[in-house]
Amino acid sequence: MEKKRIKNSRYITGIDGIRTLAVIGVILYHLLPSYLPGGYLGVPILLVISGYLITDLLRQEWKQNEKIDVLKFYIRRLKRLYPSLVTVLVVSTAYITLFQRNLLNNIRGAVFSSLLYVNNWWQIDHGLSYFDRFGNESPFTHLWTMAVEGQNYLIWPLLFILLIKFVRRKDWIFYILTIGGLLSAIGMAVGFTPGEDPTRIYYGTDTRIFSILIGNALAFIWPSTRLKEEIPDSAKKILNTAGLASLFLLIVSYIFMDDRFSFPYYGGIYFVSVVTAVLVAVTAHPGASLNRWLTNPVFSYLGKRSYGIYLYQFPVMIFYEAKVNVANNVWLHVFIELALIVLCSELSYRFIEEPLRKFDYKKTWTMIKGWFSKPILSKQKAVGIASFIVVLIASIGVSIAPSSAVNANQAEFQEEIQENKQAAQKTKNEDDTNDSEEETQDTATDENILETYSTDIDHVTEKYGLTEKQVKQARETEVTAFGDSVLLGSTKNIQEIFPDAVIDADVGRQLYDSVDLLQELKDEDNLKENVVLALGSNGYADEAQFDDLMDVIGDRKVYLINVRVPTQRWQNDNNSLFKKMNDKYKRITLVDWYDLSNENTNWFREDQVHPTDVGRVEYTSLLAEKILE
Repeated sequence: MEKKRIKNSRYITGIDGIRTLAVIGVILYHLLPSYLPGGYLGVPILLVISGYLITDLLRQEWKQNEKIDVLKFYIRRLKRLYPSLVTVLVVSTAYITLFQRNLLNNIRGAVFSSLLYVNNWWQIDHGLSYFDRFGNESPFTHLWTMAVEGQNYLIWPLLFILLIKFVRRKDWIFYILTIGGLLSAIGMAVGFTPGEDPTRIYYGTDTRIFSILIGNALAFIWPSTRLKEEIPDSAKKILNTAGLASLFLLIVSYIFMDDRFSFPYYGGIYFVSVVTAVLVAVTAHPGASLNRWLTNPVFSYLGKRSYGIYLYQFPVMIFYEAKVNVANNVWLHVFIELALIVLCSELSYRFIEEPLRKFDYKKTWTMIKGWFSKPILSKQKAVGIASFIVVLIASIGVSIAPSSAVNANQAEFQEEIQENKQAAQKTKNEDDTNDSEEETQDTATDENILETYSTDIDHVTEKYGLTEKQVKQARETEVTAFGDSVLLGSTKNIQEIFPDAVIDADVGRQLYDSVDLLQELKDEDNLKENVVLALGSNGYADEAQFDDLMDVIGDRKVYLINVRVPTQRWQNDNNSLFKKMNDKYKRITLVDWYDLSNENTNWFREDQVHPTDVGRVEYTSLLAEKILE
């Protein structure tokens, strides 16, 4: 049956071209998100391809044998996908155990959930975010996609059999799958809340399965073995036009459909999946020209290795960027990381994927027994011993890995963040709806804060290097400080100098989601005449976003603090943008935290971003000097 099934199948070389475009989009999205903000759309492209090809093969098998051998289907999928997945998990875990043990936390759950193809739900359950590379480092974050596909491979053959036996008509099956896809896309739209992290709907099988269902549905009305090579010129022209238009729309989506917008979740990703289905349909048609146009040695090479490229991208990025300052010479490091990803995928394809896909697992025991009879200096012995050592190290790492643990420094930092959040919240004007008891408590608290931070001027002048005149001036200066966790950590320091300051800061805050928050401060009369902006540590910013912030701020004086994030490639881009904004707006004063702190690594915690006690004093002192000039 296997030989007959393969014989009657048609390998569509152009699909490798589409795979190449998809995986390039995903990698560049991670490496250069400011240049390709829609590159994440490579994922639904890959899912549509997967749905179409798997269903097309199942249809061929049913037509030839009037049954589906579900067990053999599972075995084929495991032989194709599992060896590389296991290799990535084992090698990465061994590396972490030896060289980057800070990533051992929760790795047991990440590994086992990946092996069981439930990693997407495991990440959701643990509150992890796909969109927070800065605070959520893991070499296995991207394996949520493998989980969605794996769950589909488990269930779809059984559903396929039920649909074929009880629905029978191909057009009805197409409509059922299409409606299922629409319901999934609606679930994504309903579950999305603007301004909140969309990871739940981004990871969820229920809200992402529409891409696979679209591919499944296409296979029922567009089977590859039933398409004719000889078609009228007019039909060929229509197909080619549709294919080129769909390819153009995908490229445009890569460039403009930023994941920070609402549109992707309100139908944008679904739209891309439908457009991909058109591209796949035209590429699969032997009468169209697109298959030939998308077939070339480069696309064929990368397309065949796209699975490995996808698997190895995150481990390479995480491990490389942890050891190298990528903020400087960004393009050099991008090329190095790309080369490493391709190298790893080539080794995987040549020595893992292809050999084990063709390997007869019935001969496993015979091969193991034969290994012991090999000469001690043979290649087989060396490979076997090295593999055993790597597996042993990975096993030790998994066994000793803590779960949701924090070290003393992390616990201290978390406690500081919570304390500063509470302190910052008390700086805002409270809602008049509070009862009298709460108002009394708030007033007492405010009085305590004023008393705490106003009594010892000598202490403040000595601690922050300010003059007595500056400290007294600060007591009468209205300030609103708005920013991310770097600013949040200095809340109490800022209050020592500016006891009446309004402080609004949060962990993970970015420029693009700050306009509504600033407007809310403004509406509540919490936006004072002097506004401190401390954003840009968590991701790329652009000029249009900044202009929107300045529209809300109006004519107020702005003190813009630049960033020091040496492990992230957006550091220099954001600082260049802030310098440009300083030149563009006369009411902006640039506070050059990067220049002051960059050589003083002892001012920072282990992440080299959040200041220590010493760093917070320097940070606040610099800010105060600029405001009080």
